[in-house]
Amino acid sequence: MMKANALILLITVSNLLRLGVVRSGGEQPLERIAIHRATIAIDESAYIKASPEVLGLKGQNNGWVTLEYTHPNPSNDDWIGVFSPAKFSSAVCEPESGTEEAPLLCTAPIKFQYANYSSVDYSATGNGFQKLQLINQREDFSFALFSGGLSNPKLITVSNTITFANPKAPVYPRLAQGRIWNEMTVTWTSGYGIDEAQPFVEWGPSGGDQTRSPAGTLTISRNSMCGSPARTVGWRDPGFIHTSFLKDLWPNLMYTYKLGHRLFNGSYVWSRSYSFKASPYPGQDSLQQIVIFGDMGKAEADGSNEFRNFQPGSLNTTYQLIKDLNNIDLVLHIGDICYANGYISQWDQFTAQIEPIASRVPYMVGSGNHERDFPGTGSFYENKDSGGECGVLAETMFYVPAENTANYWYSTDYGMFHFCIADTEHDWRPGTPQYKFIEHCLSTVDRQKQPWLIFLAHRVLGYSSAEFYSEEGSFEEPMGRESLQELWQKYKVDIAFYGHVHSYERTCPVYQNSCLQNASNHYSGPFTATTHVVVGGGGASLADYAPFKARWSHFRDQDFGFVKLTAYNHTNLLFQYKKSSNGNVYDYFTITRDYPDILACSFDSCQRTTLAT
Repeated sequence: MMKANALILLITVSNLLRLGVVRSGGEQPLERIAIHRATIAIDESAYIKASPEVLGLKGQNNGWVTLEYTHPNPSNDDWIGVFSPAKFSSAVCEPESGTEEAPLLCTAPIKFQYANYSSVDYSATGNGFQKLQLINQREDFSFALFSGGLSNPKLITVSNTITFANPKAPVYPRLAQGRIWNEMTVTWTSGYGIDEAQPFVEWGPSGGDQTRSPAGTLTISRNSMCGSPARTVGWRDPGFIHTSFLKDLWPNLMYTYKLGHRLFNGSYVWSRSYSFKASPYPGQDSLQQIVIFGDMGKAEADGSNEFRNFQPGSLNTTYQLIKDLNNIDLVLHIGDICYANGYISQWDQFTAQIEPIASRVPYMVGSGNHERDFPGTGSFYENKDSGGECGVLAETMFYVPAENTANYWYSTDYGMFHFCIADTEHDWRPGTPQYKFIEHCLSTVDRQKQPWLIFLAHRVLGYSSAEFYSEEGSFEEPMGRESLQELWQKYKVDIAFYGHVHSYERTCPVYQNSCLQNASNHYSGPFTATTHVVVGGGGASLADYAPFKARWSHFRDQDFGFVKLTAYNHTNLLFQYKKSSNGNVYDYFTITRDYPDILACSFDSCQRTTLAT
């Protein structure tokens, strides 16, 4: 009986992992607000006053608002919601699945803060004061005071309206590598549809002649969402998403660019000017620096939206990358991008947070469970982690050079690096289209030009001693490395990176659960096996390790951080793990390898030969 119960328990845990029920954090704070249960309890003696009434008078895309408020019957459960559009209570609601009637309020706030956050005597006096930061999100704003806490909200009063001077302005550019090495793409958001204006990018060599490249325009409707809350209380119009392709770039040259919209009355609306450096020629021998992490999410500089320490490291990671931006050429964010989880307003918040980075260097993303997974939508995992987004927002908000963005796997090159980015929310096992892509990506790299071969995926397809994997007994995503380890070994993948586990871990060069070489801070000579790295500590709540350490696990750190790869030339690579709190290096190793070393056979990496062959 005991053995039978143990077997049932093992099967149950395995199924929970398959369904994504056991997961490493990722709760969206806005999920805590039961806005669909809200009632109207207007108190004429309560008020909120917000100032200034107009933001962005000098073209800024963010600004601080001061709130003054009073409530004659205050409580520590009172909270303030920021709503946009401002007339949130007049929206037409649709019944949620499983309910008989439509909710009274059908729009979740874009952010919230407790009324006593910066007024410690609020519950005694009923008077409060605080400052909140807003970003340009194409609509006006209002602030609402609620009693009853997050689970039973009662609307007490609503403020005056706040707006940006040009709410439709082009904002938050994000660069990405194009399909070929000398192409850069620029994606941005605006409030201008194709019936109002023509979008374009004006760009050219820094200090040189400028040209204009047209942009395509996409948008998303509520009906594009796959379920709640994205179709219901989490829905917010994401505006218009524009992408332009800047072609035939000169290697390593600095370019300037700005976003433009030509209105049909002949006038123009412009963003401020930005700059980027074009990619090096494939195989170019020069200093090249790449940053890699997963699971960052977003946080608020004003302290709002925090719940149970949800994403405390997000801003620290962002600030460290901005601080070191002159020494970064490319960023790879491997899944769980902003944890909107169906609250669409958070995508604007995230693109605003990373704008100082993504407007300067290519910001390449991968697909994670919080972007893609939803039942009945073709995702490999039948859970609700995307909150009904089912990949649509990620696939539209960020450009990647995939053949089909519904299948979010792709390759990209940067100088001496070749990156193969998998999509763990689709099947990767032998015989699938993704397996064929992975093998093609690994097998076609010219290691004489691009000696540094890197594999990336969101879920851990290699090795992790995270507690939730160890409880399942696999120390990996079930069916992960069994399907791919022969490919990594055969094609001599230098490093494989993963997110999903919110911490850091580095293995020895490992193959089939065995260290083929002792873990070290320096590797030289022929390739032996792939080093696997979990770098999911970008900012979301941290995950626990198993209480014991596996023999292949070399270095673990339960903290927020990211990895930086520096290729000095074709033979020398530096790996550094840095903490987001201070930017200091806490783990590192180097690889020194000549081209003949790559050609040399290692264990199981060369085809078998006989006298006949």
